[in-house]
Amino acid sequence: MASIAVQLVGFFLGQLGFAGTVVANLLPQWRSTAYMGSNLITATAYMKGLWMECVWHSTGIYQCELYRSLLALPRDLQAARALMVLSCVSSVLASLVAAMGMKCTHFAQHSVVKSPLALGGGVGFLCAGLLCLVTVSWTTNNVIMDFHDPFLPRGMNYEVGLAVYVGYASSFLSLTGGLLLCWSRISSRERSQGPLHMQTSQPSSSPVAFNNIYPPAPLYNPPEALKDNNAPSLCSLSSSGYRVNNYV
Repeated sequence: MASIAVQLVGFFLGQLGFAGTVVANLLPQWRSTAYMGSNLITATAYMKGLWMECVWHSTGIYQCELYRSLLALPRDLQAARALMVLSCVSSVLASLVAAMGMKCTHFAQHSVVKSPLALGGGVGFLCAGLLCLVTVSWTTNNVIMDFHDPFLPRGMNYEVGLAVYVGYASSFLSLTGGLLLCWSRISSRERSQGPLHMQTSQPSSSPVAFNNIYPPAPLYNPPEALKDNNAPSLCSLSSSGYRVNNYV
């Protein structure tokens, strides 16, 4: 029962991590900056994401534009796109495999592939969390390096946006869910094996088949002594020189 609860918690955390990864992938707030004019009316915020670039004005106007060319994008942005897509795909596959391998589902009941499927789902969530974590960590490092670059203009210095923090939370949720699924598989395997008991060696009896083919030998009975070899006694009867016990 405890293993089922652990699997449910791990699967639920993995689903939360997958949802957060999708949200972080679509949000444009990966890099953000703010420009303040002479008053708050001219305030403008610029945001750059993996798929679009947006501008927000203090007057309430919100404009976004998708990137038109994939090859014209920087290499770090292309790599971040690929890693986040792979993270989402890994989460989807992990969800399907983990759902089939959980003990609370009816798929492959009483089968040896049930536990390996749960373990595979846990490994899939771990891969998804690592891919998302690598992406947001790489983006954070690039933003910090560009912010402290003295050769960049002041208006081009972006800061870490909201989507990066969502990505961090999603990666940790996916990693935690994957670890719980893997731990439930290991703990259930240890309980199924149980403690090792020392067994004393006992003499094994011969198989029944051999007993039927070779029946046990009869008991040994010593042969009786021949009567002719008995020594004549004084009480033995005799008639005309012949002994009676010779004929008895």
